Amino acid sequence: MTGRLQDKSALITGSARGIGRAFAEAYVREGATVAIADIDLARAEQTAQEIGDKAYAVKLDVTDQASIDAAMRSVEARAGGLDILVNNAALFDLAPIVEISRQSYDRLFSINVAGTLFMLQAAAKSMIAAGRGGKIINMASQAGRRGEGLVAVYCATKAAVISLTQSAGLDLIKHGINVNAIAPGVVDGEHWDGVDALFAKHEGLALGEKKKMVGQSVPFGRMGQAQDLTGMAIFLATPEADYIVAQTYNVDGGNWMS
Repeated sequence: MTGRLQDKSALITGSARGIGRAFAEAYVREGATVAIADIDLARAEQTAQEIGDKAYAVKLDVTDQASIDAAMRSVEARAGGLDILVNNAALFDLAPIVEISRQSYDRLFSINVAGTLFMLQAAAKSMIAAGRGGKIINMASQAGRRGEGLVAVYCATKAAVISLTQSAGLDLIKHGINVNAIAPGVVDGEHWDGVDALFAKHEGLALGEKKKMVGQSVPFGRMGQAQDLTGMAIFLATPEADYIVAQTYNVDGGNWMS
């Protein structure tokens, strides 16, 4: 039996670890060849080796256009083109409004918004030139659905990702390119350990307390795991999602309804 992504070529940004790695493993199981694209090339190479022959490492800094262009050339040379892009690379920070720094603001928007846009653009150009369509999946967040007192900048970046998904989806579908997004809720892992530490600092909590609180507040009864998101990531990359355009799907255990 062949997989649902048999012979497809995918690139997943920020996939040396965490959610991106889980997506890469799932895509390979479904038959795809996957570029593990990450700013940490050594860890990307290790991850690719651990996943197997259908995964390979690509150096990628989504804030650097030359790096984006070079990564696309690498994928075209290695896999003969690109069928699926997952825009997963992102950065988190938090602070009260009166303490937000321009440095933090610029960094988050550079990675989470500009990185998503210009990676999406490069992939779309490659897909259009190949003339076979494609799938682009952006990683949004429940944080893009509403504001949060300490998380203004991150929330704004993810709201921008949802908006970009809508605009790009409407513009690119004429080329047979479906652009959609996934909005996770709270997903456990090393990322959330850092988030927990930031909340502990600004809310006067013990380490681990915020993580425990948010996990208990999820209607499903626990924090998400990266594997909880892989089904949607696979589905949106398959022909089964051909008629889905410019949508953002919540995969968050019931945290947000829209």
